[in-house]
Amino acid sequence: MMNILTSFLSMVLSVGTIGSACAAFEPKRPIEIVVHTAPGGGNDLLARAIAAAAEKEKLLPVRIQVINRPGGNGAVAAAYLAEKRGEAHTIGLITSNWIIGPLVTAEAKVTLQDLTPIAQLVLEPAVVVVRSDAPFRTMKDFIDAAKARPGQLKQSGGSLTARDSVMRQVLQNATGARWAFISFPGGGERISALLGGHVDMMIVEPQEAGENIRAGKMRVLAQVVAKRLPGFPDVPTLKEAGYDVALVPQLRGAVAPPGTPPEVVAFWRDFLRRLTQTPSWRKYLEDNQFEDGFLTGPAFVHAIDETTRQLRRLLPEAGMKLVR
Repeated sequence: MMNILTSFLSMVLSVGTIGSACAAFEPKRPIEIVVHTAPGGGNDLLARAIAAAAEKEKLLPVRIQVINRPGGNGAVAAAYLAEKRGEAHTIGLITSNWIIGPLVTAEAKVTLQDLTPIAQLVLEPAVVVVRSDAPFRTMKDFIDAAKARPGQLKQSGGSLTARDSVMRQVLQNATGARWAFISFPGGGERISALLGGHVDMMIVEPQEAGENIRAGKMRVLAQVVAKRLPGFPDVPTLKEAGYDVALVPQLRGAVAPPGTPPEVVAFWRDFLRRLTQTPSWRKYLEDNQFEDGFLTGPAFVHAIDETTRQLRRLLPEAGMKLVR
């Protein structure tokens, strides 16, 4: 698949300087931000945060509407975006799942090679959580219980190619423990399943679980990060907890349909750059434990290419067959 650095570079370099290009385009009707999750999922929440910040900071002359296109491990949203060729009023929010899906799913017809890169926005950590009344106080407690009752404990999550599913397989391979994975289309449903006692654990982004963690409804067992997050200073990383496993990278960024004119790409890069410099955005990052990862141009392309290389190494270790 994806020598993304090579295939995107000509598009990136063709954009030219932002200052002169931005004057050539200004949106005239509402903007669509396409996401691959149902309401309540990570990218849905991010898109709505962008829309709210843009309105509060008066960054756009038109409103933003979020278009949810879940299904096919991101393939449905990618195909929808690809069909919007040259459309200046539509952008999409990607995650690493948009890379994983085509790598392991032959039916995925659209890859990031087919879309137009705009910017990387953030790098997103994850945490392992259980209900606050669960018997598991540590990651070891959960792993030991899964070993004692193979396949009986349950994890709620997204698609089988999403980070939470891949990290489950990585942990199972490293520990010999076995537990079930229950897939839900939306983040709200995954969280409700945990809080309702229908599943036992989640691997989830702080953005999705933060409110329930702060309310004392969830307990964080471990952090899926290399270095402890400021918001969870007393919670060990997986490595500190005794599980030195590869971590599935999660970037979140923006892309445009294929054939997007250079002046439109330049406009969206400038909009996102201005967005990331606002107090609203800085507070959003802090509240949700995001790492500021804003990149455009060749740097963003390189980040996608490097993430692809990491996933090519990691996915076979997680028992997933590469098809590209």
